[in-house]
Amino acid sequence: MKKLTCLFCLVFFVIVKTSGQSKKRDFKYSILGGPAYSPDYGLLVGGTMLCTFRTSKTIQQRSVVPLSFTILEEGHDVIIKPQLYFAQGKIRVFSNWQYLNKFNHFYGIGYEDNISIKRGDHTTRFFQNSVIIRNDILFRINKTPFFLGPSIDYTNRILTHVSKGVREDLSYIEQGGTDKGAVFNNVGIGVRLSYDTRDIPSNAWSGIYFDFSMRVYDKALSSSSDWDYIKLEYRQYKKLPRLGERKVLAWTAYMRTASGNIPFTELSTIGSPFDLRGYYKGQFRDKTSAYVMVEFRSMVNSSSKFLSKFGYAVWSGVGTIGPDIFTPKGVLPNIGLGLRFEVQPRMNFRIDIGHDPIQNQQLIYFNMTEAF
Repeated sequence: MKKLTCLFCLVFFVIVKTSGQSKKRDFKYSILGGPAYSPDYGLLVGGTMLCTFRTSKTIQQRSVVPLSFTILEEGHDVIIKPQLYFAQGKIRVFSNWQYLNKFNHFYGIGYEDNISIKRGDHTTRFFQNSVIIRNDILFRINKTPFFLGPSIDYTNRILTHVSKGVREDLSYIEQGGTDKGAVFNNVGIGVRLSYDTRDIPSNAWSGIYFDFSMRVYDKALSSSSDWDYIKLEYRQYKKLPRLGERKVLAWTAYMRTASGNIPFTELSTIGSPFDLRGYYKGQFRDKTSAYVMVEFRSMVNSSSKFLSKFGYAVWSGVGTIGPDIFTPKGVLPNIGLGLRFEVQPRMNFRIDIGHDPIQNQQLIYFNMTEAF
């Protein structure tokens, strides 16, 4: 009964829905919010807002600014992820700004610890106060679909109220963690190269997207330690006209590998609203993570404008983690389904239910943009 309650309480999530439009730059916004339940945090109050606009009258791509906030019994967070397009799409600014003030969990490093250590207040929990400011500025290379530019990251994490299980973890101790907590300061610079032929980046129906990024974190930049990472991602989207309008098959492959003295909070992970939905966030972490996913997305084609705003998605995927790209450890299968509601043209609010077959659990996700 408890699992069924966790699954279907999402029905009561949306109690507020407002939207508006301004003629200036064709500005549109949508707001959704209300009480909800999260298997990670229990009862909470959450909200999400989506703002879209054009930076000029002639630019094709709409800039997208999704914002979400959560008020928990013991904390809160605010997340903003702008995707801005300037100079007729020749310049792109992708940002990730977060303020996190809530409990989190650390299950150790590596598949064996991640799968065997039991989640709990005395085994895996710690409180984190984190500020994350990440910005990538990409410039189109001539008239090609290639974009290149610098990548900058400032992340400060203050860990307190550390559970006994985390305090006794060797990696936590080696990184300077004490009974009172730990502080990790990460300042990194790098480069990002992408290839993008998607029709609409925030909710593509066709096209290819490839992204390569790397950052270097160094004590000379005020980082707590020296480390770096490389990330590769491939996405492709294909319309399925034989099944009807607004039917899309999307698939992706992803890999992130890090090296050096990496803070455990910055290790490669699996389990988020944007990859294998159904695994607790941060449960599976190591120096390298990788996964592949395929997702079918369908909107309802109806003469009713209201019904046409609804849709659904089903997906399947598999991932792995390990100490490097050549020695993957463990297999993480994943399946799920989701509800879509169009709040703006080609912009959907999504509610996803992801299933973790290994631990036979379901997790629920709310978001204003597609997973990939």
